[in-house]
Amino acid sequence: MAGNTSDKLQQLRQILAEVTDLNRAALVLEWDQETYMPPGGVQGRAEQLATLLRLSHVMFTGADVGRLLDGLEDELSSAPFDSDEASIVRVTRRDYDQARKLPPDLVAEIARAGSVARPVWEKARRDEDFNLFAPYLAKNVELNRRIADALGYRDRPYDALIDRSEPGMTTKQLTAIFAELKEAIVPLVAGIARNADAVDDSVLYRGFDPDLQVSYALDVVKRLGYDLERGRQDISTHPFSTGFGPGDVRITTRVSRDFFNECLFGSIHESGHAMYNQGMSAEIDRTPLWDGASPGVHESQSRLWENLVGRSLPFWRHFYPSLRKAFPEPLTGVDEEAFYRAVNRSHPSFIRVEADEVTYNLHVLLRFELENELLEGKLEVKDVPEAWNARFKSYVGLDVPNDREGALQDIHWSFVSFGIFPGYTIGNLVSAQLMEKIRADIPDLDAQVEKGQFAALLGWLRKNVHRHGRKFTPDELLERATGKPLTAAPWIAYVRKKFGALYGLQAVRS
Repeated sequence: MAGNTSDKLQQLRQILAEVTDLNRAALVLEWDQETYMPPGGVQGRAEQLATLLRLSHVMFTGADVGRLLDGLEDELSSAPFDSDEASIVRVTRRDYDQARKLPPDLVAEIARAGSVARPVWEKARRDEDFNLFAPYLAKNVELNRRIADALGYRDRPYDALIDRSEPGMTTKQLTAIFAELKEAIVPLVAGIARNADAVDDSVLYRGFDPDLQVSYALDVVKRLGYDLERGRQDISTHPFSTGFGPGDVRITTRVSRDFFNECLFGSIHESGHAMYNQGMSAEIDRTPLWDGASPGVHESQSRLWENLVGRSLPFWRHFYPSLRKAFPEPLTGVDEEAFYRAVNRSHPSFIRVEADEVTYNLHVLLRFELENELLEGKLEVKDVPEAWNARFKSYVGLDVPNDREGALQDIHWSFVSFGIFPGYTIGNLVSAQLMEKIRADIPDLDAQVEKGQFAALLGWLRKNVHRHGRKFTPDELLERATGKPLTAAPWIAYVRKKFGALYGLQAVRS
């Protein structure tokens, strides 16, 4: 029996390996399109991606995979839940059942639509003209609806899409999470606004050489633990990380001479994603397990490194001397405490990826609500900018000046990705929940960071998060790592304490 099980598992893993290879080949093409591909390659690239992803979908949803899963589920029923074998079968079954509901032609159409829409989004964003992009967004909304209808849902169409990316999560649960966060954030934002002069961030706009910024950022992420033997950094319109396997996990960043935060914190953010991929067990490579537990858990790794580490005072006590050496002129007369305060200034801003920790989740809430309304036909694509601007004014208090800083700012709507944005807020919550446990397990963490020692922190994440890949759902992973399911309480406590101190506020309560 054992030999038979082994044979079936080997057959399944061979198919899964070939599916993974096709998907990773598609990722290489997407990375190339974002970094080096000439504009004339768009149509050809769209067809190449459609072909690859259609082939991988057909191979993955074939009868052989179903037959092997049926046999292995019976034979591995007594195997440990967290074993590689049981986990491969369990997670592959979940993916297989979902994928079987999507016709191959729909999968190809989704790939083609995203590839064609991306350069149009870039031009529309550059020209501040939503109307250029509107027909492509309308197509992507239609495709998102078709995915939701194909997968099926009990309550709302968004349920099908969010469960696909964040297994076990529902629109109702997300709505409750956002309500809890709004209740905590709104009074904190009001308190910060009353004391706005407490933090001066003018140093960040004094002009920093772009090439020096890129090289400094790369040196920092290398120090944190990003392995450049298995990675590289390039420039793209929207920073991202992509993993082609354990030996090749790449990041991109963007850089502005006139705003320091963009490059360094973008690089730290993406290196958090990349270190997650680099830390996954080699034994689960070329299977559905080799990826993040969910986009939200993946985001927790980038937010943990970017915010809870990279924007901490111990971090700048270590790195500020080298930063001042690299940029002596713009940093003249600014000490490490002032710089730490500057990079943590909280204020309403238009761009999600540049938003501070307090207001960031309001940006995600806006997108979550608009996606639901688009899916359910309550909002037409042509009306998105108006709806965006009105809601942004309501939540953040700013009048959006143009589409580039409004509805066109994110790359995500240029491909078929509804259900992804909530992962950014989930990532914030997970990062704080993990850090609460990390501090209990590594009591001298701040002292280590101040000395530039990150090995213990990375080691904890490797052991408790990274190596498992997709073995566990987000709640299963959090239960194992922290002893409890997802909760917003640690994040709320963290921002109240940190920003209360920065802005001299009394304990803020909703």
